Amino acid sequence: MNRTTFLAYARRAPFGGRLMQSQIDGMNAILDEWDRRQSTGKVIDNRHLAYMLATVFHETGGTMQPVTENLNYSAERLTQVWPTRFPTLASAKPFARNPRKLANKVYGGRMGNTAPDDGWLYRGRGLPQITGKENYDKFGLAKTPEKAAETATAIRILFDGMIGGMFTGRKLADYFNQADNDPVGARKIVNGTDKAKLIAGYFGNFLDAIEASRMPAELPDVKPEAAKADDMPAERSGTVVTTVGGLFGGAGLSAVLGVNNPYAFGIAALLIVIGSIAAFMFFTGRWSVNRAAAR
Repeated sequence: MNRTTFLAYARRAPFGGRLMQSQIDGMNAILDEWDRRQSTGKVIDNRHLAYMLATVFHETGGTMQPVTENLNYSAERLTQVWPTRFPTLASAKPFARNPRKLANKVYGGRMGNTAPDDGWLYRGRGLPQITGKENYDKFGLAKTPEKAAETATAIRILFDGMIGGMFTGRKLADYFNQADNDPVGARKIVNGTDKAKLIAGYFGNFLDAIEASRMPAELPDVKPEAAKADDMPAERSGTVVTTVGGLFGGAGLSAVLGVNNPYAFGIAALLIVIGSIAAFMFFTGRWSVNRAAAR
């Protein structure tokens, strides 16, 4: 896979033209695990990778990083999220802005939660989030539930849950195989039919990026800078010489100036920038030269 091409395509959709370093890191971690499993012959269908990426994009709100369930709701919002548990504002108010109390209320006594604080201890964590002690136990995390929010563990859960069917008993091969291509139905691997069509759209975006990245030749519409993070510091972005070196290139400007010493080069380059600004100000009329009257 050409990851520059993959990231450039993913930037366009589903990321809407902007990529943060944390998003790139999250995708690279998933791609690394995919490559590792590919080397063992365990996975072969690019549609599986595309659907996992689409699921992570949806479940993490586009961050591509493990999340811990946010249970800090207003009373009004509680009546919308859990209408049967909180049919009125009065019933919701004792749990509003109280995540721990809310978790033990809505998750207590089910999904393997039996102790008074299990609802809070085993709240949702991960890429696709796991919730409840019995689900944490499936992945060997009943004694260390906080690890589900660590990147390496969250990625293991993602792959084992979706490829191995450990979330709901349904797996990627049930929906993507030689006979079937069902990105809408594949939502049942994680969460019934919730937002199934929306995630199927993300699947299409990621599959386009994966297929483009497999092309043997460089694609003319892919620029290396499109795979870089928008929030990366300038010294790490590869565009440090844009202002000065953009005219001739860093080496070219050194040749024009006849300067090889890096410190002298920096001073010379700074003088050129200052001179360019002064020329711009003069020719646009922002500065003017007034001659003294002849005597």
